[in-house]
Amino acid sequence: MSDKTQDNILRKLLLRTQHRSRLWAALAALCVGTTLLLLSVMIWWNFRELLYGKGQNDTLGSTFLVIGKRVTEQNMGVPGATIFSPGDVDSLRLAPQVQEVGVITSNHFPVYAMMGGKLPLSTDLPLECVPDNFIDKMPPDWKWQPGSRDLPIIVSSQFLDIYNYVFAPSQGLPQLSQSSVKSIALNLKVGEGDKAETFSAHVVGFSDRIGSVLAPQSFIDYGNKTHGKPGATEAPSQLIIKAKDPSDTKFGDYLQRHDYATNTENLRWSKMRAIVEVVVTATGILALLLMGIGTLVFVLFIELTIARAQQSLTLLLQLGYGPRYLSKFMSRRFLPMVLGTAIVSMIITIVGQYVASGAVQAQGLVLPTLPGWPVWAALVVSTAILGALVSGSISGAIKKQ
Repeated sequence: MSDKTQDNILRKLLLRTQHRSRLWAALAALCVGTTLLLLSVMIWWNFRELLYGKGQNDTLGSTFLVIGKRVTEQNMGVPGATIFSPGDVDSLRLAPQVQEVGVITSNHFPVYAMMGGKLPLSTDLPLECVPDNFIDKMPPDWKWQPGSRDLPIIVSSQFLDIYNYVFAPSQGLPQLSQSSVKSIALNLKVGEGDKAETFSAHVVGFSDRIGSVLAPQSFIDYGNKTHGKPGATEAPSQLIIKAKDPSDTKFGDYLQRHDYATNTENLRWSKMRAIVEVVVTATGILALLLMGIGTLVFVLFIELTIARAQQSLTLLLQLGYGPRYLSKFMSRRFLPMVLGTAIVSMIITIVGQYVASGAVQAQGLVLPTLPGWPVWAALVVSTAILGALVSGSISGAIKKQ
């Protein structure tokens, strides 16, 4: 007797069952559950790619944050209320996700800036300095020594945007490119009275990280020592920190608990991460619930099919068919169904990843067009577990008969 003929006989004897609707309901539940599981893993993985993608999604928020103590109605006008003490700095170094802490030193001496030519502007100018390793775009000539009248400065990119799109149009002044700003001479009057000094400043770079005007540390130290106002505190009112993961909810909770303020836009991913975690967790739980229900119904259908074929199964055992052989036959019938649901779920997930990649690309972000390895791992593990459960239920049901 050929294997094909033998399979046909076994199919007629063992698979004579009704209630096919239960089978399709179980397969549908398995497919939906597996799809939701893969999609939840895909969402989690995509979010991590957006945050930690190697150099492709840097616009999602820098790991460098400028923080200060929040000004409230209670501490307004209170001397030293918004100053960071050495203990505050040490505590911040031990905060969740914080890797480095830098002190932002402000000028405690008067600085008056004057521009000539086509830009007859003059204004008081606040200056700051940060450790060099916190500067995002370090210019090659970033240095100053006492006695030099040539002062390099770094200007916030936001300042140039405000000038070009707000101030210049309203005052009838020309808009400026970054290269043209670097060619403009800027005279700085530092100090007051007979001790005042004049320096020739020039813009050597722009910063997207620091929202102020930066001067070299040596110049700020010199100015504070030589022209600093009496009684001015040297304790910083702002710090710059490097955080491993600024979207970590524990980090955000730390800032709120200590009443530290920063640009809320820099922490937008913290709130989004919390939402993503809730969505992924809820979707994962729903997926496991549906997969459990689908697996239970599927196993019950298999056991019901074997129970209905009890007489045929007994006859086959008497004819010499071993339980292992019959279990393999039944497994060849039902395991492809499990594999089929996994394939359908993966196709849906691949399509979802492709759509997500195109959607974020329109926002200037980058995501792979295919799901990452965690999604494939979840598919393999879930399919293997389902296959083992189905095989075990088939062997157990046949042994009972």
